[in-house]
Amino acid sequence: MKKIVVISVHPDDETLGCGGTLLKHYKNGDQLHWLILTAPVTARGYSEQFVNDRIEQISEVSRRYNFQSVTELNFEAGGLSQENESDIITAISKAILKIEPDTVYVVNRSDIHSDHRVAFETVMSATKSFRYPFIKKILMYECISETEMAPPLDGNSFTPNVFSDITSFIDEKIEIMQIYKSELQQKPMPRSIENIRALATFRGSTVGVMYAESFMLLREIN
Repeated sequence: MKKIVVISVHPDDETLGCGGTLLKHYKNGDQLHWLILTAPVTARGYSEQFVNDRIEQISEVSRRYNFQSVTELNFEAGGLSQENESDIITAISKAILKIEPDTVYVVNRSDIHSDHRVAFETVMSATKSFRYPFIKKILMYECISETEMAPPLDGNSFTPNVFSDITSFIDEKIEIMQIYKSELQQKPMPRSIENIRALATFRGSTVGVMYAESFMLLREIN
């Protein structure tokens, strides 16, 4: 049994980036944990209704993935770049030490959202191999409307080298994404159901399966 932690900067990242893979992990008998870095607050323009809806969504999504634990750090959504990075690293480190995962899924380093970029840097600082030897694998996932929107500069491209066949899980992944009603869009917008399926189709065609999720392997210790 593997112990998996998926790190979401904002709830829905986990589903967009690796929802099908998480479902497959659970089917294979692995233990799943969810670490959420931020939360919406009314001080940043979120309505009370949105904040309350997000609490209910997290509960329902957690149930659908059968997460063993959900850890919410509650930094302000949209404000990670204004936080003391040391505070973020300390909070992530405490969560990682409590879970002791062997596999970590983290957002892409060059996503257009500043929260995602800060999250990546702080997660990597909080998962150093000499301090956390139980971590054997770190994978970086792509997030629709964040990853592909990064400027086309050297070092910003997401170039996957690991693929997960999610053919048996694509429909359930989309069902879970529909829990996040406020995040779904109509085509041709990026977070449409059609585009979620299209990306999975494209990634699948790369490796000869119907649907896939793709990752960049950052570390693997055998």
